Amino acid sequence: MTVCSNCGAENPPGKRFCGDCGSALAAICASCGGPNPPGKQFCGDCGAPLATVGMSAVPQTPAVAPAAERRLVSVLFADLVGFTAWSESRDAEETRDLLSRYFELARTLIGRYGGTVEKFIGDAVMAVWGTPVATESDAERAVRAALELVASVPELDPALAARAGVLTGEAAVTIGAEGEGMVAGDLVNTASRIQSAAEPGIVLVGEVTRRASEQAIVYEGAGEHELRGKAEPVPLWRALRVVSGVGGQLKSAGLEAPFVGREREFKLIKELFHDYAPERKAHLVSVTGIAGIGKSRLAWEFYKYFDGIVEQVYWQRGRCLAYGEGVAYWALADMVRMRCGISEDEEPASARPKLQATLEEHLLDPEERAFVEPRLAHLLGLDEAAAGDRQDLFAAWRLFFERLADAYPTVLAFEDMQWADTSLLDFVEYLLEWSRDYPIYVITLARPELQERRPGWGAGQRNFTSLFLEPLSQGAMEELLEGLVPGLPERLREQILARAEGVPLYAVETVRMLLDRDLLVQEGPVYAPTGEIETLEVPETLHALIAARLDGLSGEERRLLQDGAVLGKTFTQQALAALAGTPAVKLEPLLSGLVRKEVLGVQMDPRSPERGQYGFLQDLVRHVAYETLSKRERKLRHLAAAEHLASAFSELDEVAEVLASHYLAAFEAAPEADDAQAIRAKAGEMLARAGERAGSLGAPEEGKRYYQQAAGLADDALLEAELLEQAGRLSLQANEPAEAREQGERALALYTEAGDARAAARASAALADVDVGEGRLEEAAARLEQVVAQLEQGKPSAELAAALAQLGRMRALAGHNEAASAPLERALTLAERLQLPEIFVQALTSKAVVLLYSGRLAEARILLEAAAARAHAEQLYATALRAHQNLGAVLEASDRYAEILDLTERSLVLARRRGNRRMESVMRTGTLGPLFMLGRWDEALTIAAEEEPTVASDLPRGQMLAVAYLHCERGDLDTARAVLASSDTLRNSENWQLRAGYAIVEARLLRAEGRHAEALAAVEPTLETLGDLSITEAAIKESLVEGIEAALAVPDLEKAEALLAIPETRDPGELTPFLYANVARLNALLEAARGNHERVEDLFRNAASLFREFGLVFHVAVTQLEHAEWLTSQQHTDAAEPLLVEARRTFEQLQATPWLERAAKAAATRGEPETAIS
Repeated sequence: MTVCSNCGAENPPGKRFCGDCGSALAAICASCGGPNPPGKQFCGDCGAPLATVGMSAVPQTPAVAPAAERRLVSVLFADLVGFTAWSESRDAEETRDLLSRYFELARTLIGRYGGTVEKFIGDAVMAVWGTPVATESDAERAVRAALELVASVPELDPALAARAGVLTGEAAVTIGAEGEGMVAGDLVNTASRIQSAAEPGIVLVGEVTRRASEQAIVYEGAGEHELRGKAEPVPLWRALRVVSGVGGQLKSAGLEAPFVGREREFKLIKELFHDYAPERKAHLVSVTGIAGIGKSRLAWEFYKYFDGIVEQVYWQRGRCLAYGEGVAYWALADMVRMRCGISEDEEPASARPKLQATLEEHLLDPEERAFVEPRLAHLLGLDEAAAGDRQDLFAAWRLFFERLADAYPTVLAFEDMQWADTSLLDFVEYLLEWSRDYPIYVITLARPELQERRPGWGAGQRNFTSLFLEPLSQGAMEELLEGLVPGLPERLREQILARAEGVPLYAVETVRMLLDRDLLVQEGPVYAPTGEIETLEVPETLHALIAARLDGLSGEERRLLQDGAVLGKTFTQQALAALAGTPAVKLEPLLSGLVRKEVLGVQMDPRSPERGQYGFLQDLVRHVAYETLSKRERKLRHLAAAEHLASAFSELDEVAEVLASHYLAAFEAAPEADDAQAIRAKAGEMLARAGERAGSLGAPEEGKRYYQQAAGLADDALLEAELLEQAGRLSLQANEPAEAREQGERALALYTEAGDARAAARASAALADVDVGEGRLEEAAARLEQVVAQLEQGKPSAELAAALAQLGRMRALAGHNEAASAPLERALTLAERLQLPEIFVQALTSKAVVLLYSGRLAEARILLEAAAARAHAEQLYATALRAHQNLGAVLEASDRYAEILDLTERSLVLARRRGNRRMESVMRTGTLGPLFMLGRWDEALTIAAEEEPTVASDLPRGQMLAVAYLHCERGDLDTARAVLASSDTLRNSENWQLRAGYAIVEARLLRAEGRHAEALAAVEPTLETLGDLSITEAAIKESLVEGIEAALAVPDLEKAEALLAIPETRDPGELTPFLYANVARLNALLEAARGNHERVEDLFRNAASLFREFGLVFHVAVTQLEHAEWLTSQQHTDAAEPLLVEARRTFEQLQATPWLERAAKAAATRGEPETAIS
């Protein structure tokens, strides 16, 4: 049959016009639902074949009839209500567009829930679950799809609504069929009739469907309905909402309030996921709102949605603990435990195999597993031996989630993010930056305090969406109350609504208070009053309302809640028993009663590390319960909690922060008590252990805070100094040099007062690190000399080796090669004897730098390759990257620019894998000079533009100066000045290389401005260092070339000759190709300026040949232009012509405007027409 798209009448096959209204019949595409003119063989919208009306049958080979069988299936029918009236006032194109969007919406939603669209009939859709593959959740998924489809239709047009019917039962199924004809029988007809019986916006289901899905979906009776073709009335039920995971998993013990007023936010987070996951892109959704506004409910709805669709998604949930300013990475550890199936208090002996099994499943590369496992074990408290390098830890954790996302889209839901530690916030931002090309969907739930702590939270991320949950509207609150307690007295309802101020928790807590007082009783899916409750006074604030609820509990119940409040938002039954001094089994009736009253909940998710634990449904209830405790009771309970935790966890470091918070709370509750000092000392001990663990986990902000707190509790000067020393070390790691200096100087003073010279030397060495970070190399070197002198009075130690290695490095960076060698050799000797691999590699790298500055390039390269290999073998990846970076400097000194780019690509893979953003920036900006030399100027500018916003240290800033030089050659002097000005701090840097690099670019800019004498003066200081440094070093030879260029332009031919004599007096091995070629070119210019023309031709040719051999295209063109200018001056215009043509072609490609203008002037001198600049 063919259905008329105008009136909906069915017409026999082969007819071209509708027998009821006379309209031309359009073939409806079974694939996309689009109408097509009669006679067409393929759909004009999607290209699918059409069953064209009116065509003669073409004899074909008979096909084997598909097999048929009876199966249990669920059938969904849905149609649009009001579509006919709507379409009457629209033209055909608008109608077709809406139908197409509706069909696409239906197809998408049905597909997400595992159904198959069998056919579209006008504005109706039929879908089937249970064929070709059946699952036990087919009926439930069909109802879920129907609910979402009906809810989504008004978004297409507010004037439209949908209705749906779902029926489950046996039907004849054609195996292998696709589209229309898959399912037949009375079940299909009845499902269609149920849909017709539904009101707009309603989903009706049959009894079998209800029974199969009522664990997850709330229903209310819809009465019996007379359906066409049925002899007896058919009972139907209205589907209201989804209240659990599939099959009733994680269903609340109490009634769940209707989810109202958040449809826009819920739709947005679903759409963002479905937009980004298929594109394999990461995204962060930050949900913010006051307590009780509905953040957790939104996440719960999102979880239920994912559990209902057929797409496989990895869901990880983690909760931040409300201790101090957060326990380092607790929520992240929760997520890893959840994926591995490890409980919160599980022993390492059983937890470690679970972690290994998970990694073997998801990380197929043995090298990746070897890198990730110890760092995840350290996060979970299973392994305290892992290195605390933050970059490696972040990289390992990131790699774990990336490999999960390789298999399926991965959701990370962070709850109570207002209590997150700073380092966890850093990791989330790091994950989004580095894993942007993985389908990782992060949702954070937080109160507004998070924005106060982290004002820029998420704002710098390209893949970020912020959702602030406003109070619900009056209408939404009325709907919520009506959904929970239909028929609530008007006065009480208005009182609740007025005082709730749009906060749904207030309404829910009021209903719970009514339950506590036996004023409500459950009747099916709702509550009903047991009698008159007109006189009840509702407390004015949420705090008072919760307090009133607690007052209504028995004394035993209140005491149990107070114990729980001391333990935290979640707790075990054993922990409660420890605080109460009661056997755990005796608490079960009380706990069950509190769960039934919806004060507490129990974690039933089998994947959660908190499974089996009890917890407050709302943290506000915990807060109010805690405030009711006297100071004496708080102290006793906190001490009992600490004692229980110490006995429950085999590794105390894992819960050191929590233990510290209990001891601190106990001390603060009674600071004058007899045992206060002992408690204070215990708090200090736990804080120090917490600081050590946080530091080892790459959380320096938390670590230094714990050490500072511990130092404030210390009653011994040496102990305070030790704690301040550690706080200073972590402050420097947290990029807080001012704090690091203050704490280091205080520790140094305390050590000095106590007469501990060795410890004072160690503290002074730490202050030298602060000096280095601030660019004060000479001050750092002087401090380190004193440290070395002091440490040498004792036995050889790691501290002495480290101080010697750092002293040698400082002297090398300052350009004092000879002074650097001795401490580096001693550091290498000690490092090898004491088996200190990192100090050994660092000293070996610094020794190679000294060789580089001395012109011993081959030796330097061998040492750096060995240093990098040793660093990789020891998994010292940050140290390996330093060796790679300096190997690049050796290659640059050797004029091997293409090799630098190859090395950088390999180094970037390592930097990105390890998440070392600083070294990535150093490596990328280090390519700017080589790219300039090789004529790849646009690439250089692209990289510079990408790196500019993130450049945060002097080294990449100095390397960025290469683009200022490039802008000079393009004639963009304003931009060149701006780049130079942004690096003005390098002018007086104590690092000679950075100082020289600045002077080179300044000289080039001055030459471009015609200030040649000033340009010569700019590089003079660098040229004066030639006695200490090799002429092979890039900054030296480039300074020399700039000086000669400036002297020739002054003109000061004697100065130019004197500078050219410098390389001519050096041994052949000291002259690299770049210098050889430039000496030849500049000598040609000098000879020509003096009128000595015999050698000029050969010198220019030799220079161009060398430049060309090493791919320095710009320098080739400059040499050709200068050669052509000289030839023209000698009347050899024919010889000059090909040189000018090639030079101009190169300048055009490079957009070197000043050079193009100069080439045009040279052409005009020869009498040729000038070539237009392209």
